[in-house]
Amino acid sequence: MSMLRPVLDRAVLVGAVLCAGMAPSFMAQYRQRVGGHLAQALQDLAPFLQIANLRHRGSLEALVQHHLQSTDPTFKAEGVAIRAMVDSVQRLKDAVEGLNGTLTQQLLYLFQHADPTVLRATWEIYQPSFAMSTEGIVFALSAGLVIWLGFLGLWWLLARARAGAPNRRARSIYK
Repeated sequence: MSMLRPVLDRAVLVGAVLCAGMAPSFMAQYRQRVGGHLAQALQDLAPFLQIANLRHRGSLEALVQHHLQSTDPTFKAEGVAIRAMVDSVQRLKDAVEGLNGTLTQQLLYLFQHADPTVLRATWEIYQPSFAMSTEGIVFALSAGLVIWLGFLGLWWLLARARAGAPNRRARSIYK
């Protein structure tokens, strides 16, 4: 066990730094995907914005209400669809805004508000790369150090528990 620990702890340190160094490229790819979804949603909403400008003084909400108040089921269903597009655009705008910031802010936003569908789609085509920016390197080293220290702490706790276990058994036998 004494020969295993130095090898394992170096492997954990190097692996953690490398994995953390790839986080910026994942975030960039996730941001690009969210931005693409927003561009498409805005493009899909554009004809309805034109109608709202012509018929409802630019108010999409008034256009949606006009559709929803109709007695025609098809027209009413269009109102629901337009509302869904408006909500989607707002949600995507919020995501783009939340993903603009430092890498740490982006990761916190991702952990709190990730869209599972976008996350899965990004992961499926993710192309790993190591970020060579100052922020990327600092993040990789910091996260690697935290993970490595966690590993060392866990190893120490397990070693203490293992070292104390035979003594407890030995004392209970002689009592």
